[in-house]
Amino acid sequence: MTADRTGDVSLVDLLAQVRACRHCQDSLPLGPKPVLRAAAGARLLIIGQAPGTRVHASGVPWDDPSGDRLRRWLQLDPERFYDESRVAIIPMGFCYPGRGRSGDLPPPPDCAPLWHERLLAALPDIRLVLLVGSYAQQYYLPRTPAAAQATRSETLTERVRRWRDFGPGYFPLPHPSPRNTLWLRRNPWFEAEVVPALRVRLHQALG
Repeated sequence: MTADRTGDVSLVDLLAQVRACRHCQDSLPLGPKPVLRAAAGARLLIIGQAPGTRVHASGVPWDDPSGDRLRRWLQLDPERFYDESRVAIIPMGFCYPGRGRSGDLPPPPDCAPLWHERLLAALPDIRLVLLVGSYAQQYYLPRTPAAAQATRSETLTERVRRWRDFGPGYFPLPHPSPRNTLWLRRNPWFEAEVVPALRVRLHQALG
C-alpha cells in the first residue's frame, strides 16, 4: 500500500479500481475503457466531459483537436500538459458514452458520484480546477460561494463571463471542441479577456 491515501485505499489503488470499473458496461457502445491521469502531487485538475472515439482508442486524454485547442489556451506543451505529477485529468465520465444526434452523448450520470469525491480526497495539493464544459460546471459550481447565482438554468456563456465569481479554486471554460468554433467567433471576449486571465491563474497554481 502506498503512502498517498484516501481512507484505507492508496491513490494508486484507487486509480486501478477506476480503470477496472465496469459499472456502465451495458450502456457503452465500445465497452468500458476508463481514461484518466493523476498523481498525489498534482496542482492543476482538469475536469472535462468524457472521452471521444480517438481518446478511447489511444487511452490518452485530450488526444484530439479539442486537446490541441485546450493546450493553446493554457500555453502548455504536451510534455507539461501530460506531466501527471503536476496536472491531473479526471473527466465527468471516464468512458466513451456513444454517439447522439448532435455529437457524443452526455457522460454517464453515475460516473462522477461514484468516483470523484474519493479521487479528489486523494489529491490534496490541487490549487486550481478547470471545469471544461457544462456538465462539469453544473456538477461543481453549485458548491462554490457563488452558488446562489450558479443555477442549472444559467447558460455556459453566462457562467464563463463571470469566471471571477468562482475563484480562486474553480475556473469555468467552454469546451474546446471544433464544434464550438462558432461560439468562439460570436464571443471574442473569451479569447481576448478570459484566456489571458486563465494563463495567469494557471501559472500561479503550477508555481
